Amino acid sequence: MARIVDLNADVGESFGRWRLGEDDALLPLLTSANVACGFHAGDPLILRRTCELAAAHGVRIGAQVGYRDLAGFGRRFIDVEPAELAADVLYQVGALRALAEAAGAQVAYLKPHGALYHAVSSHPAQAEAVIEAARLSELPVLGLAGSPFLAAVRAAGLEAVGEGFADRGYRPDGTLVPRSEPGALLTETGAVAQQAVALATRDREPAARSLCLHGDTPGAAASAAAVREALARAGVTVRAFA
Repeated sequence: MARIVDLNADVGESFGRWRLGEDDALLPLLTSANVACGFHAGDPLILRRTCELAAAHGVRIGAQVGYRDLAGFGRRFIDVEPAELAADVLYQVGALRALAEAAGAQVAYLKPHGALYHAVSSHPAQAEAVIEAARLSELPVLGLAGSPFLAAVRAAGLEAVGEGFADRGYRPDGTLVPRSEPGALLTETGAVAQQAVALATRDREPAARSLCLHGDTPGAAASAAAVREALARAGVTVRAFA
């Protein structure tokens, strides 16, 4: 059976004169781009230019929504009320949709960022808030393969797309190693490529329809190129999820 996998990364995370990531080099290697929405990173001009660059390379745009936490890059848990969180997510999607449309593109999916990405699998109220926003936005949801959050997304009747992380360490239970612990981040390109192939070709559940690389990791573009080369050698086609 032919194997197909999407390759996504976090982009648009610069702010003003502060530059983060290698978006110009990274985007041509992706099939999906998780574009920041201004709450954890990104400003309107940077986000518009990121959408334009993604559209120029035929890369699908996803809204990477997070907590209102520019200072912490969205990697700090915030005990926000569900109604406020749902409104925040809708606000972020709406803003990115306008910028994407200005670039001749559309927002095709939603993905939580950072601390929110993990919180939605352990805080049901926050999960329901994000799911409500996704339902009102009529968007598929990208999240950790096998997570309780994606199970809740499916239960709500929405399309849930499971992803694996080529550049993050995993615990034996399938969760990610916290960034505060050793082994949380893989930075050597060979190791990243090897893990990408393992995730894309494993026969057991949960299957990953998409693989993620972190655009703020040094050498992200080189890792993406190595991942694509390794996947091609393994007979895996890289294509945006349907």
